[in-house]
Amino acid sequence: MDDIYDVQGLRLSLADMARKPLFGPAPRLEILKGPTFRIRRGEVVGIVGGSGSGKSTLGRALVRLLEPSAGTIRFEGADITHLDDAALRPLRRRMQMIFQDPMSSLNPRHRVGQIIAAPLVLHGDDDPRRRALEALDQVGLPRGFATRYPHELSGGQRQRVGIARAIALRPDFILADEIVSGLDVSSQAQVLAVLRALVRDLGLTLAFISHDLSVIRRLCDRVIVLHQGVIVEDGPCAQVFAAPSAAYTRELLDAIPDPDPDQPWF
Repeated sequence: MDDIYDVQGLRLSLADMARKPLFGPAPRLEILKGPTFRIRRGEVVGIVGGSGSGKSTLGRALVRLLEPSAGTIRFEGADITHLDDAALRPLRRRMQMIFQDPMSSLNPRHRVGQIIAAPLVLHGDDDPRRRALEALDQVGLPRGFATRYPHELSGGQRQRVGIARAIALRPDFILADEIVSGLDVSSQAQVLAVLRALVRDLGLTLAFISHDLSVIRRLCDRVIVLHQGVIVEDGPCAQVFAAPSAAYTRELLDAIPDPDPDQPWF
């Protein structure tokens, strides 16, 4: 199995608006401090850490919504670290992102079918309507939902629309950023089951960002633990959960509530 991502010594700084003076630019705050890792084709990798750990920043750097200040990101062997928008455009359909809050990422004035078809139209697909309906099938939503608006759907259904929009382009890689954190347990289970089935059926590579290790344990093959912009642990989920080597990972594990054995997730 080959690498879909090869990340080496990634560093990224953002403006620290909390310390911005009245006049002049805000100081820069280093968010990522050199993480190095690979993601293999077909893997489901969890990226976990507490608030401020840099996990969402890392995810956005992977799909080049943010540009690193140092280090390299290779996507299927090609260096994409500093590509401009024009050079990135052919790659965009191969790397897709599902956002945390579907209400802010789905256009409220557009129907679901239009929302899913929009990226297909942008990339010149010859039958965007057919692909949009197929994507609804793949995420377990009735085709009739194509005529609904986002506000007419539940939170879990809206998140599945976000997944459908991402998979409609038949990407190689999907980044999911905290996509179940605002859902109830039942809706979380449904979304995670959809993702697992898509990984299996479509051969997707998935990076799943979460602060919740209990979700990571149920979905992922491997987990990367990020703390203050540094990777403190990286290994198979079973190994990390059974015998964590980092004190920070042990703190995260200790914070997981005891599951209800009579409440299955899938």
